[in-house]
Amino acid sequence: MPNEFRRHNRRGFLGLIGAGLALVAQPAWALDTDEARALIEKSLDEVYTVINSGQPPAQMFKAFEAIFARYADVDIIARSALGPAARQAGAAGFAAYKQAFQGYIGRKYGKRFREFIGSEIEVTGARPVKSFYAVTSVAYLKGRSPMEVEWHVSDKSGQSRYFNIIIEGVNMLASERAEIGAMLARRKGDIAALTADLQQAG
Repeated sequence: MPNEFRRHNRRGFLGLIGAGLALVAQPAWALDTDEARALIEKSLDEVYTVINSGQPPAQMFKAFEAIFARYADVDIIARSALGPAARQAGAAGFAAYKQAFQGYIGRKYGKRFREFIGSEIEVTGARPVKSFYAVTSVAYLKGRSPMEVEWHVSDKSGQSRYFNIIIEGVNMLASERAEIGAMLARRKGDIAALTADLQQAG
């Protein structure tokens, strides 16, 4: 093989490697600002459909749970809330806990969302923050001051989902980590007992 051809071939090969490394080094924003905003707008549209449906609370809470499961990264939120104990739970134990946690969140935050009956909520913006997007919104409640709600959206799990909500400065991940941690401590680290508690809580 002529030297000139070998040099050219080697340069081409090294160029391909360099291009590949450059692509890897760039942040992979499959999700963008518009998509993050659209996800929250769609989620809130469904929340308002439930709020204005006139259903009794128990049915509303089941509907809110379904919305949560559809648009939230339940696995990440549930693992974060459980903390280090999540690594010790077996697959079946964690699956049961996650299902109970999902219902608990549906009831707990469903009660908060019922405060929005007769109100309006507006998505006001979205911006990239490190490895996720923050979507801001304002709820205009009747007879009360406007309520700010911020949603953190990511596609790290392979799908665009929100993994945190901050309502009037109260961080859902932090507050649930404290709440679930306290419940688990009362049960002396028994995740099955915690799961049974969550089925009734919220």
